[in-house]
Amino acid sequence: MDSIIIKDLEIFAHHGVRSEENTLGQKFLVSLTMFMDIGPAGVSDDLKKSVDYADISHFVDRKMKERNFRLIEAAAEYLAGELLVNYPLIREVIVEIKKPWAPVLLPLDTVSVRIRRKWCEAYLGVGSNQGDREGFLRAAFAALEEDPMIRDMRMSKIIETKPYGVEDQPDFLNAAIGFRTLYSPEELLDRLHEIENRNGRERKERWGPRTLDLDILLYEDRVLQTEDLRIPHVELHLREFVLGPLSEIAPWKIHPVLGKSILQLYEEKIKETDQYK
Repeated sequence: MDSIIIKDLEIFAHHGVRSEENTLGQKFLVSLTMFMDIGPAGVSDDLKKSVDYADISHFVDRKMKERNFRLIEAAAEYLAGELLVNYPLIREVIVEIKKPWAPVLLPLDTVSVRIRRKWCEAYLGVGSNQGDREGFLRAAFAALEEDPMIRDMRMSKIIETKPYGVEDQPDFLNAAIGFRTLYSPEELLDRLHEIENRNGRERKERWGPRTLDLDILLYEDRVLQTEDLRIPHVELHLREFVLGPLSEIAPWKIHPVLGKSILQLYEEKIKETDQYK
């Protein structure tokens, strides 16, 4: 991917563990590598289709001064997030913060932190079989759409399906949602739980009735297994009511474990279902 680079922007700010660093301040050197599609700007010679490195430099200066951090790790994290949220053309950024006068009582050139952050692609399965089912799905979409850490929202058609697992309950409305996010998988899970709880979700029974169910299906090509989170969703390939909506918005997305596209998995599931009818 194309990139614009700013190297060793000198900024006087107040970051550090020691009290004198926060009080007296010191010099920091900030370097950025901003990944984006430069082609449209190169062809048109139009600054509006790129980012203004002078504007970026002043933005970084303001952000480095508006908050004091004990750790340059935290300053780098904050700066990366602010750049990605406020400059839509930047898809990914490398931020390096150098501390030339680090108080280690030994000769050195600089101490630095370097991080790489980007907008990550995520897909959710959403469902409801209690109360205003469609209203709950729309409310979840709206809550995600309003979140500055999420962008490029899209949603499949809503379908009605029979309950899965526990059959003695009302029918569900299901859909799939895709977007790009700055949340890590764990942070995204916490955000989804907040939205579920706000919409009256109660976790009393596995596969039981619910006002709103938000499941992370895929996150980039990540394979993750923890006590609280499994990505890809462990039953993604088994659920026709998930594969159908997901194939509408991400048909060519490859399942990172099975190595098959979502559309291929959906078609295989339909054939399997037809065999047992």
